[in-house]
Amino acid sequence: MIGLEGRRDSPPETYVNDFLLEYLPIVIFLGIAAVLGIVFILAATVLAPRAPDPEKLSSYECGFNAFDDARMKFDVRFYLVSILFIIFDLEVAFLFPWAVALMKLPPDAAKYAFWSMMTFLGVLTVGFIYEWKKGALEWE
Repeated sequence: MIGLEGRRDSPPETYVNDFLLEYLPIVIFLGIAAVLGIVFILAATVLAPRAPDPEKLSSYECGFNAFDDARMKFDVRFYLVSILFIIFDLEVAFLFPWAVALMKLPPDAAKYAFWSMMTFLGVLTVGFIYEWKKGALEWE
């Protein structure tokens, strides 16, 4: 940020202009991102093939077709697979920054950080073994 010291002879508008010029790259970046986003959405709308069929229009996000009765039994394997995804997603999301920061720590802190991550990975491994024993990895 541009300091205001030594600029007592400049008018106050100069301070504002200098301050706003610091944020100009961010404004340009946001403008380019907005334009690209709109262009990509319009291009997909115009160029995408439109061939809906019953298979494409069927419900798929919950792993089974919609039903009328809320008390109807359904297969829970979809939820087990989603838990498995969350387990591995979290593992990778926390593993990369940890690995980068581990080398910059002093030896005592690095030892503590290493064993903390091993505990974390152990808990995730227990969750993975639970899903494996429940049969979430065996899809018919």
